[in-house]
Amino acid sequence: MVDHPSHQNKKQAGYFIVGTDTGVGKTVVTCALLNLLAAQGKQVIGMKPVAAGCEQALQNMTCEDVVLLKTHSNVKAPRNLVNPYAFVPPIAPHIAAEQSDICIDLEKIKDNFQILQKMADIVLVEGVGGFMVPLNATQTTADLTVKLSLPVILVVGLKLGCINHALLTVQAITHAGLNLVGWVANQIDPTMLEIQSNLDAVTNRIHAPLLGIVPYSKQPQPNELSQYLKLPF
Repeated sequence: MVDHPSHQNKKQAGYFIVGTDTGVGKTVVTCALLNLLAAQGKQVIGMKPVAAGCEQALQNMTCEDVVLLKTHSNVKAPRNLVNPYAFVPPIAPHIAAEQSDICIDLEKIKDNFQILQKMADIVLVEGVGGFMVPLNATQTTADLTVKLSLPVILVVGLKLGCINHALLTVQAITHAGLNLVGWVANQIDPTMLEIQSNLDAVTNRIHAPLLGIVPYSKQPQPNELSQYLKLPF
């Protein structure tokens, strides 16, 4: 059950990046936005509260998404603050956590986020999977977004079915009482037919600005892709 936030912070110090699904390019878009903010003179940090599909390296977990976020942040922060929960199996995070006898604690994530806020002008928080992915037995990414009281940027992966995925996600964001400040169209399928028609269908139905269309790339480089994006302020 999602609790609606009682108020929005007057001074915005962060955004929550959510996706229509897993594998839609949230990390790439988040890194591109970090570069865009840094180019405007902002001190920025990318945060990935929960990551799955990591690798065990000595005493620490190594996660490609987390490495990218740290690389494109111009404020350096300890990995355990940026990514408090990391799991090896590339499976739903609540299942991976259960297998490790860990319960993902949203309060701990909030504490980490508030520390990062004091270190930078803006913190971009990247979700895991889609917006309604369970994080523990009772809470989802939606609950985490509400707890952090952050406005939302939605990444829509352009592929067959993306219209339905986008509209359902927007509906869930609205139902949670959150502020959708913009969305990004990310071309993840180079063979997709009628891209413009799909874009038109989503644009006409989402009452939030389109912040950019990211072209398909086999090896996307966030510092180059930032030119296709604009900020929601």
